[in-house]
Amino acid sequence: MHGYGRGVPEVRLEPMSDEEYAEFRERSEVSYAAQIAASRAVSLSEARRQAAEDHERLLPQGVPTPGHYLWTAYEGAEPVGDLWLHVETKPDGPHAFGYGIEVRQELRRRGYGRAITAAAEQKCREMNVVSIGLTVFGPNKAAQSPCMRTWAST
Repeated sequence: MHGYGRGVPEVRLEPMSDEEYAEFRERSEVSYAAQIAASRAVSLSEARRQAAEDHERLLPQGVPTPGHYLWTAYEGAEPVGDLWLHVETKPDGPHAFGYGIEVRQELRRRGYGRAITAAAEQKCREMNVVSIGLTVFGPNKAAQSPCMRTWAST
């Protein structure tokens, strides 16, 4: 396992299996509902309903939903987090939007978020993405580093 002070760990991104997606979906809806409840001042039950509706609207086919990329991040054989990107083609090229980067709770504050972000950037380069956007809810200070990347077309 990666320890403190050893730099950024290296992770690889693998497409989610159906089982991983079911677990991801549950974790993602719970996390998103908590963010909705805090930021929109609605009850947790209403936030859970909104989160489920948003996930169903955005990912109606689950993992194979066109334009969406759902990966599990691994360090060796150990899953350390998840990544959800949407890629949309616009007149100037493909643009990516990160719907979610999440590190497993027990592995946080060890550089995995940064490692998953670096792996996401590499995937986007491979897809010739010209920009990556990411929304960060207000209280998430750890994620509020510069989170918009733009690459010049080569």
